[in-house]
Amino acid sequence: MHPHKFTLWVAIGSITMMFAGFTSAYIVKSNMAGWVPVQMPQIFYLSTVLILGSSATIYLAQQAFRQRLMARYRLLITVTAVLGLAFLVTQFIGFSQLWEQKVTLKDSVAGAFFYIITGVHGLHVLGGVVALLVIFARAYSAQTRYYSSTPIEVAAVYWHFVDILWIYLFVFFLMVS
Repeated sequence: MHPHKFTLWVAIGSITMMFAGFTSAYIVKSNMAGWVPVQMPQIFYLSTVLILGSSATIYLAQQAFRQRLMARYRLLITVTAVLGLAFLVTQFIGFSQLWEQKVTLKDSVAGAFFYIITGVHGLHVLGGVVALLVIFARAYSAQTRYYSSTPIEVAAVYWHFVDILWIYLFVFFLMVS
């Protein structure tokens, strides 16, 4: 196994355990008196569609890279990065809507948990977007003619992971609210 892939799987295991801890703590704390659950902003449904779409486009980008269809690969990696950025924008809009509804870190324990859990996920997505932008830059670089599929494979696995993690969090917050 390539060392980058091994490192990625170790990181995925660690991140999974972190979010398992976060959501477990949320469940435990939700049994406290005065707990008022957070209603998920409607725009998070759009976030979900965006991240699912980006998972599809990175899969197609990976296939195009393997087939050496570089123009298609460039287009699909561009679309994936744009969808990832759009996911982050919709998350920010959702946070802003919650803030306007007075769901703050200070006044709402459930809100604090919600912001922390979804915010940490957002940071992981941001890390994935940075990786996508690096791959994007390499795809359009005139001097780069490096045809190892490892970078796109690692990025795709990570991107699918943050997608699955978001689906888990989305369903989790729908069920506990």
